[in-house]
Amino acid sequence: MRKAINLMVYFGATSVFSSVIFGLLLAENEGTAGSTLDIHKYIGIAAAALSIALIYFVRKAQSHPSAIKIYRSLLVITAVDVGFAGHYGASLTHGESFLTETLPFQTDEEAPESITINLASFQNELSSEQEVQLVTNVRSVFAHNCYKCHSGAKIEGDLRLDEKEFIFAGGESGPIFEAGNPDNSDLIRRISLSKNHKDVMPSKGKLLTKEEIQLLTIWVEKGAPWPEKADNFSVYRVAELAPRKPNLPPVKSGLENPIDRLVNQYFEKNSIEWTELVDDRTFLRRAYLDIVGLIPSPSDLEEFETDPDPNKRSLWVERLLNQTDDYSQHWLTFWNDALRNDYTGTGYITGGRFAITDWIYTSLRYNKPYDLFVKELLSPTDKSKGFIEGIRWRGTVNASQRTEMQAAQNVGQVILGLNLKCASCHDSFISDWKLEESYAFANIFADSTLEISRCEKPTGKMAQTKILWEDLGEIDSLATKAEKLQQLADQLVQPKNGRLSRTIVNRIWKQMMGRGIVEPVDEMDNEPWSQDLLDWLASDFTENGYDIKRLIKQIATSKIYQSQSIPVPSSDFLLAEDYQFEGMVRRRMTAEQFSDAVSLLAAPLFDSIEVKFKPYELIPEATQNREFTRASLVANNEFLKALGRPTREIVSTSRDSQASLLQALELSNGDKLNSALQKGAVTWIETYPDSEKLTRELFAKAVLREPNSKEMELAMKTFGEKPAAPEVQDFLWALFLSPEFQMIY
Repeated sequence: MRKAINLMVYFGATSVFSSVIFGLLLAENEGTAGSTLDIHKYIGIAAAALSIALIYFVRKAQSHPSAIKIYRSLLVITAVDVGFAGHYGASLTHGESFLTETLPFQTDEEAPESITINLASFQNELSSEQEVQLVTNVRSVFAHNCYKCHSGAKIEGDLRLDEKEFIFAGGESGPIFEAGNPDNSDLIRRISLSKNHKDVMPSKGKLLTKEEIQLLTIWVEKGAPWPEKADNFSVYRVAELAPRKPNLPPVKSGLENPIDRLVNQYFEKNSIEWTELVDDRTFLRRAYLDIVGLIPSPSDLEEFETDPDPNKRSLWVERLLNQTDDYSQHWLTFWNDALRNDYTGTGYITGGRFAITDWIYTSLRYNKPYDLFVKELLSPTDKSKGFIEGIRWRGTVNASQRTEMQAAQNVGQVILGLNLKCASCHDSFISDWKLEESYAFANIFADSTLEISRCEKPTGKMAQTKILWEDLGEIDSLATKAEKLQQLADQLVQPKNGRLSRTIVNRIWKQMMGRGIVEPVDEMDNEPWSQDLLDWLASDFTENGYDIKRLIKQIATSKIYQSQSIPVPSSDFLLAEDYQFEGMVRRRMTAEQFSDAVSLLAAPLFDSIEVKFKPYELIPEATQNREFTRASLVANNEFLKALGRPTREIVSTSRDSQASLLQALELSNGDKLNSALQKGAVTWIETYPDSEKLTRELFAKAVLREPNSKEMELAMKTFGEKPAAPEVQDFLWALFLSPEFQMIY
């Protein structure tokens, strides 16, 4: 049996190693985080390492019998490790209680309460308002417990519970309830069964709570009322479309900025204390990285610290905003991500994709008002058409990825903070948006009328042509594509479209503060931590000419921006439903910020071959006044990908600030950084041959301070009397990987 056993060991080791590789890729692409994933990942990596060792010893055992004991021990350890990896993997996909939830004694487990009404108030005859309230809560129960299997997205047993007509029609076995008679209603019977019963519903996940069961029972008992007014109520939170400008709280000492007055109101309500202001060094570095994407020089810091003007922070923010090309090259990254604009990649070879880099850069450089920016995206010139043209993929693509639907999804996501991806295949089960509404919006971007496809199957029904919110106006379905786009552009940038301003204000706030007022930033119907702050900023932004630079200055000169940063344990913390705002989130440099800092302090990371956009050729006065090329101007590569730059084949409006295994491997073993460090070490030695002077200059330029006594002692021990290139290279590497360098505090 030895050959068969060896074959099984090789096959098993290969499978484990492949699973780890694909698991790491999946975790990166899905943006998943959390302790369970971390445990699963590290145990999986250990299994891969053990598998490699196992192959080595199974081969060695063939010629060295003494290795058999080691091989067998490794086999047992590997098997146990794989078992634990599988357990945590199943916990990720099926929940942490997947091993126990089907046991016989697990019958009456209660889920968190979700009913927000007093059920006792429905015992007597119902008023019309009570009927609406009752049905709204019934729809909420269906939405949160049943839509995954019984909606337009997935229909099991021919039963849909997302619309009135389907609920009353029932499924393959007929009606699911008898109005007025809950005891003879299959719906009530099945949701009341124990967890391990074969007929229980929901069949997967948590059972309905006792309150939810009681709610549905009352509804059936009352004759299953469904007044027409109930259809106008959403089971999901829907943000107001119209703008709103709340009154500002009164001015208090040190809180003159309207942002601080509204934040203080929130702090008082939630018993949160203000933190102290950061020192000049921390503020200057923070402002430089946020506004122009670069680290300040020691001379910048000295000039700033010795500036006697009490308003110097505001003045320096203005000064940074006036560094037109530095500002534009930094914020180009933000808009390239959001508008999925890249220099290479899918579509460019075949002419099925159009770059809009020139247009973005020019818009940033001249601080184009955001309403005009949006209008030129939606009703484009040749320079700006790439966004709504999307990517023309090679070969046949599914209906939800045709270019007209891409435009609808991308405009909805980027400009309106709206997720239409589910509703591009079927009626959404995470919002109220319907398939027909998505197609009606996509029809605006089409040359001819689109046929609606549900889950890739043509329905034979032709789409209408409508904007997503009828309050904003109508689109002429008989107009040409260019005319429809002009109408859309005019209607979306109306001041009465409060969603437009709220969405961009929220994005800029997140870029500056590390976490949006609403999260995720593409889900603007979610609850903001401060509705007043969001609404006031959006209204003020509209009233002041949609000026993005003014908005950035408003945030950067606030007390809350200048206060101590808040460390966070993981990205899950920022997305928690009970999140409380305490201040700016401490975060890691982006791929571009880190690359630019390395290029500045060591040696340029990118050569001329990788440079794909030259603004100084587009705008003569935008001269290249640096000795290195900014990372925002180069084609994507393995180094930037490892540090978090997306491929931009889809819209990317958020980057994870958490360090990753891929990033650690690239920064430890990657050729690009290593080459820059080697060149940089030689330059540093030529400039500062004295070890002490070299150390002081390294710290001054990298972290804007003098080395402390321990750091100086370590440097002297490392460099000796005369520094050598390998030691300086290692020292640069250690500085670049230190949290003090990589983090924006």
